[in-house]
Amino acid sequence: MRAISRFMAGLLTLLLLLITAGPANAQFVSNVSKVGTTAAPFLEIGVGARAIGMGGAFVGVADDVSAIYWNPAGTPQLIQGEIGFVHTSWIAGISFDNVAASFPMGNGMTFGGFLTSLTMDEMQVRTIEMPEGTGELFRASDVAFGLSYGWQLTDRLSVGANGKYIRQAIWNSSASAIAADLGLLFKMPFYNGVNLGMSVSNFGPDMQMTGRDTQVTHDIAPNNPGNNGDILADLKTDTWSLPLLFRVGLASNVWQGVNSRLLLALDAVHPNDNYEYLNVGAEWSFRDFVFLRGGYRTLFLEDSEQGLTLGAGLHYRMPGNVIFVADMAYADFGRLDNVLRYSLGVRF
Repeated sequence: MRAISRFMAGLLTLLLLLITAGPANAQFVSNVSKVGTTAAPFLEIGVGARAIGMGGAFVGVADDVSAIYWNPAGTPQLIQGEIGFVHTSWIAGISFDNVAASFPMGNGMTFGGFLTSLTMDEMQVRTIEMPEGTGELFRASDVAFGLSYGWQLTDRLSVGANGKYIRQAIWNSSASAIAADLGLLFKMPFYNGVNLGMSVSNFGPDMQMTGRDTQVTHDIAPNNPGNNGDILADLKTDTWSLPLLFRVGLASNVWQGVNSRLLLALDAVHPNDNYEYLNVGAEWSFRDFVFLRGGYRTLFLEDSEQGLTLGAGLHYRMPGNVIFVADMAYADFGRLDNVLRYSLGVRF
């Protein structure tokens, strides 16, 4: 009961910070949520079936290789090297994949890398004149890859950062940018056993589509019969900002028994393309072998299609202190197709 009281006190502290900071009141200032106004929205797709099974409340947990996505300051908690693979059959026949690796370098430092992709099958090119297809095919894809670094500054405080390259492409046009993620993880001394995590993701310049598809011929003087009507020109496309995410999270093992434990987590998220919301999650483990999870995403977010999440996992120890990790998660998407996510990992 004392541990639960500490965790609830931490939750109240977090909520007080959010109220006094002011961003949570932004939706009352404007009726526009800015949904669909950023480039590279695939960067907002959560990584890791474990984290998703916990409702995406993982900034204060951040103790496996998916911390590179949620909060790179958590990677110094990884005392072993770890490689993780994620595959998701995303909405509308799209595939989402991620591979990440983190390695301890000694002196409280970790180094890692990651690759994320969003891909789709080829589709027919259709025009107003040829709605059944021109015979040509096109493909669209998104990719992000980069490096991650974490450092344990003290026994309670760690920091981390990612640098990454982002590219979006559709047919013969593309846009790219270089961005950064920053994170902090603090083990609070006045609430023993409660972690406070903070992260800022996708901090970088705007993206703009360019390429062969934006090239046209133009007649600058159509009323002049002697004018060249085939001047090469480029259509100017708009620039779009990256989906900047600010997260603050709390996590604590509120109950610890001889063979089992219960982990609770709460994240508050402030995106630049929507209103603020909360993610909550829990994980129960038995002998660090079987894991059951549950959570809820986008609490208090108006018109959200996301909601309940459930998950399960297994950790199998092999000779040589090698651990095989398998996780799966179910995520409710309301009127859209529900999504199953799978993760495999190895710790060595």
